[in-house]
Amino acid sequence: MDYQFILTEVHDRAGLIRLNRPKQLNALNGTLIEELAAAAEAFDADPAVGAVVLTGDERAFAAGADIREMAEASAVEMLLNDRIGKWERFRKVRKPMIAAVSGFCLGGGNELAMACDMIVASETARFGQPEINLGVIPGAGGTQRLTRAVGKALAMEMILNARMLTAEEALRAGLINRVVPAEQYLGEALKLANELAARAPLAIRLAKEAVNNAFETSLTDGLADERRSFYFLFSTDDQKEGMKAFTEKRKAEWRGR
Repeated sequence: MDYQFILTEVHDRAGLIRLNRPKQLNALNGTLIEELAAAAEAFDADPAVGAVVLTGDERAFAAGADIREMAEASAVEMLLNDRIGKWERFRKVRKPMIAAVSGFCLGGGNELAMACDMIVASETARFGQPEINLGVIPGAGGTQRLTRAVGKALAMEMILNARMLTAEEALRAGLINRVVPAEQYLGEALKLANELAARAPLAIRLAKEAVNNAFETSLTDGLADERRSFYFLFSTDDQKEGMKAFTEKRKAEWRGR
């Protein structure tokens, strides 16, 4: 498939999606979001791909939404276009998604990174939700995911007062997984993706669902869902292979069934 604003590659078993609007610091317009969702869904359906990495370039993961595209829009136009509704497609991706972040990761860019399952950051990365400077608030999950990640106090300061976090601050706050030198951030993310892709596919899928459920259900419901998934995996060939390989002290050969 030909894309206008993204580039896609496969590195071993890691699918790479690269935002490609460098002059606009990878600002997110409607076409770009549509292409990102389509590429993520394509990798999700590809049995040769086990995990997905989403990245920008060294200057910016994404500096925010494309303001020019929405500056004159009315509330009715925003509602009917339902641009943010398209982001729900990222939540339905079953394989692990990793954001590889360098430079600016602001507004919609930060929301896009948080829509992934893990974040690997360059030392140059800067995270923020500066929508308040435009007279609006985050609209693609910023108030919800950020608060769950870093807690109420810090989320309030970032959203109400446009505080920006360095990569090290984001790591300490629990927003990201790791910080690496600028020349290593993409390679580190691809390495992590391939490590995930080498694990039992059905267990990876259900583990991702279970962790996400922890933020959306009660403890009682979450524990029940976890237990059902745990029991279900005993019906898979991978469970039999994994436990047999463990007892035989050899590497398991996963089949994803």
